[in-house]
Amino acid sequence: MTGLSFALPDGIDTPTVVVDVDALGHNITSWAARLRDRGVGLRPHTKTSKCLQVIERQVQAGLVGLTVATLGEAEVLADAGFTELFQAFPLWAGRPDVAHRLRALHERTSLMIGVESVESAAALGAAVRGSGRPLRVLIELDPGLHRSGVSPGHAVTIARAAADAGLEVHGAFTFGGHGYSTCDAPAGAGDDEVRTLSQAAELLRDAGFEPTVLSAGSTPTALHSARPPVTDERPGTYVFHDAQQVQLGTAAMDEVALVVAATVVASHGDGRFVLDAGSKALAADKPAIVRGHGMLPEYPDAELRSLSEHHCVAWTDGPRPRVGDVVAVVPNHCCVVVNLVDRLTVVQRGQVVDHWAVASRGRNS
Repeated sequence: MTGLSFALPDGIDTPTVVVDVDALGHNITSWAARLRDRGVGLRPHTKTSKCLQVIERQVQAGLVGLTVATLGEAEVLADAGFTELFQAFPLWAGRPDVAHRLRALHERTSLMIGVESVESAAALGAAVRGSGRPLRVLIELDPGLHRSGVSPGHAVTIARAAADAGLEVHGAFTFGGHGYSTCDAPAGAGDDEVRTLSQAAELLRDAGFEPTVLSAGSTPTALHSARPPVTDERPGTYVFHDAQQVQLGTAAMDEVALVVAATVVASHGDGRFVLDAGSKALAADKPAIVRGHGMLPEYPDAELRSLSEHHCVAWTDGPRPRVGDVVAVVPNHCCVVVNLVDRLTVVQRGQVVDHWAVASRGRNS
């Protein structure tokens, strides 16, 4: 395992979420180029960074739109002038407050919403009725994750319900999240997305719906599913990468752009040492594919075995940092880590150059 492409600045406070602007730039431009070379659009998921400076760099690299998880995230982006938005979540617009926000957002942006039930289609249609133009929707399909989403065989039923509600069906989307299940799962999950979208597209065409958008998602599967009939991909984690992406082989360690800076606060003779970055800094995610609660690139034999709120207990039989040393921790899941802080500390060539607000933090609905 190679090391990070950047060093932490001297004297940095801990625990702190640190982003290297050069590694970030490399990830954004290289992924945009790879998808462009395949003739597939990029509709990145912004829930990873929640940060306008990162999103602006993604826009400059070239994309077909932006993906959000919540209306709150969409509202933040709309306020900042980003208007080509897709909410990849089966929004329930049956509550008056949600319906009001959806309608207001629809009237000032080019918005698409995910839909996967007859009931949701009816509520979306009622929320925007009389607004002057139809709301665009994509039907969510289940490619094997078994979360939300319908089978291709049910896509026509949802499309007809959406049309009856006055919505404009533009196509369908998948999320190949089962590509995270094992280290050899991404390729098969990407194939599942392509197959699911192909089947649904054929059924929709036969029923009189011409899909113009067939969108696949997830950083591990994106480069496997970026082929016809897929029209765009929705990776999110690729801007920063994390321990999961390194373990899956999606990224090399020197492509990681986000770490948590932590100080060693204790060290013991039994192989144990303690960092000041607990679950409130690293998050508690511990997927089956990774060992421990993150990676220490400088000490690859160390295992981050347990987290308390403010403690991370690591173990190693090999070299270890000394008490007082500041180390870089590559978190397991960067999206959750970003959501724990108000700002990102931005570094370049070992120096702090800026601080970026996590603009849509807390906008979880």
